[in-house]
Amino acid sequence: MKKYLPLAVLVLALACVAATFLPQRNRGAFDLAAFGRLPVLADGRIKPLDTIARTGLLMIQGRQRLVAADGKTSVSPEEWLLDVFYRPEVSDGYPCFRIDNADVLSLFSLTAASGQVRFSFSQLQAGLQDLDHQAELASAVEAPVRSAFQRAVIELRDHVEYYQRLKFSAQAPDGADLFATLKDAAALKAARPGFEAMDTFSPLRLIPPSRAGGRTDEWRNAGRALLAASSPAEVDPQVRAYAALGKAWRGFQPEAFNPVVRALGDELTERFNPAMRRCALEDLFNRAEPFYTSLVLYVAAFLLAAASWLKWPDSLGRSAFYVMGVAFALATAGILSRMWLEGRPPVTNLYSSALFIGWGSVALCLVLEQIHRNAVASAAGSLIGFGTLVIAHHLSLSGDTMEMMRAVLDSNFWLSTHVVTVTAGYASTFLAGFLAIIYILRGVLTRSLDRATADALTRMVYGIVCFATFFSFIGTVLGGIWADQSWGRFWGWDPKENGALIIVLWNAVILHCRWAGIVKQRGLMALAVFGNIVTSWSWFGTNMLGVGLHSYGFTNAAFYGLIAFVASQLALIALSAVPQDKWRSLRP
Repeated sequence: MKKYLPLAVLVLALACVAATFLPQRNRGAFDLAAFGRLPVLADGRIKPLDTIARTGLLMIQGRQRLVAADGKTSVSPEEWLLDVFYRPEVSDGYPCFRIDNADVLSLFSLTAASGQVRFSFSQLQAGLQDLDHQAELASAVEAPVRSAFQRAVIELRDHVEYYQRLKFSAQAPDGADLFATLKDAAALKAARPGFEAMDTFSPLRLIPPSRAGGRTDEWRNAGRALLAASSPAEVDPQVRAYAALGKAWRGFQPEAFNPVVRALGDELTERFNPAMRRCALEDLFNRAEPFYTSLVLYVAAFLLAAASWLKWPDSLGRSAFYVMGVAFALATAGILSRMWLEGRPPVTNLYSSALFIGWGSVALCLVLEQIHRNAVASAAGSLIGFGTLVIAHHLSLSGDTMEMMRAVLDSNFWLSTHVVTVTAGYASTFLAGFLAIIYILRGVLTRSLDRATADALTRMVYGIVCFATFFSFIGTVLGGIWADQSWGRFWGWDPKENGALIIVLWNAVILHCRWAGIVKQRGLMALAVFGNIVTSWSWFGTNMLGVGLHSYGFTNAAFYGLIAFVASQLALIALSAVPQDKWRSLRP
């Protein structure tokens, strides 16, 4: 059994991955998969409607899964978006607005009964005027000093506004039958105020250019396309198709819905084949959720690695290595897919930096584990991979993670040199710190840290710190060259620049302390753990200051998480100071 266990675990992990790539099956008679692949221009790029639905739900309620008001019926992202477009009276009843702040709930005379945190638009409608007033007052306060209530009302106001604007994407949310309106000249003229509202409020450009290969700025929203038609004969065929979809969806007529959505997809594929290929890949990417599956596999790999320290070290350790390898390969496929969809290097924003830091750390751990084969690197890599994917998930709640680049960052050369190199420095510094954490916890809380394992961990941490010093230094120098080209100065003591320099200096301190004999094994580990604090400050902390030319990812939500992380690292450093004679004798 022990002999074949790693192979069995590998096959099971591969089967779990393969299951996520199976073709989407429509739960009902409507071809929702074909609808989700239809292209739309939003946030400066062409994406499938499936992405609009999933991103909208993530932003509004913090998850893609939607449950109807009865608490039992599951609603797919495509169904939710179709209801927003064509049956707003139904979508208004879905409990999809997440509200955690009790003071915000009081604006709507609501209470969180039985732990309820999600509420419907219908429940909020009576208090929207108070919400707007409080949001205006909060907006006048500078972001870094806003209270939790002020941040919550601004966030909810933005979510409500986005939801209301989505209602104007395919037709005016006034209950009128757009399909019938498009057949009558008088009705078409009478409906112009509604078309003007669609043109003003819709965040989506559903209507592509009439000519094949048209520029992205030639895409129009449905309202503008309708305003351009002075008679039924002049109505754009794409608008007619979306109107027909609405009629079929409202009338529960899949036999009318499916031919229209498939014909629309076929026609767009013929005229905009490259864009449709991207949309098809992004739709597959959304359904497969490679990073979520990788997260689950990292948890399994860590549990197998930890179990290997207690029993069957060879079999369970090799099993952990295989599972981590599968998770790494899947994350690699996800990052490569994002690169192809964006046409960019792997790191373009905070979200992608979290993905790449985890990816780089796991890559190094795979090499270390292949050399030492003691499951320590598997455990460290799994922990970092899991943690960075959790961070990435929370960063995705702010909207589309494949956003358009800011002008100063719009350089593939520097994104693929400076950003990738300095992020590799982040990844390796974190890896050294997490290997040190394993050393400390195993030494103090268990009897599993024998001399051979301690020496192996010491060599790992030392080698990774050398690697981190090199990449951090090169990345920082490249950043200075980029800054000189962009802003006319190599160095300006910007918070982000200072953070990058601190990482280089701290890694240099670790190496000098080691070379000079100032610290031994435990001292090296304590210094490496403090490197986690230094790196987290440069990665997230400088952004939360809200100042400086590099403040691209300001987020209040990360503040408490960063404080908790720093506190945990300080506690681990203190734990490493437990007298030597107490090590391997304490218990959890």
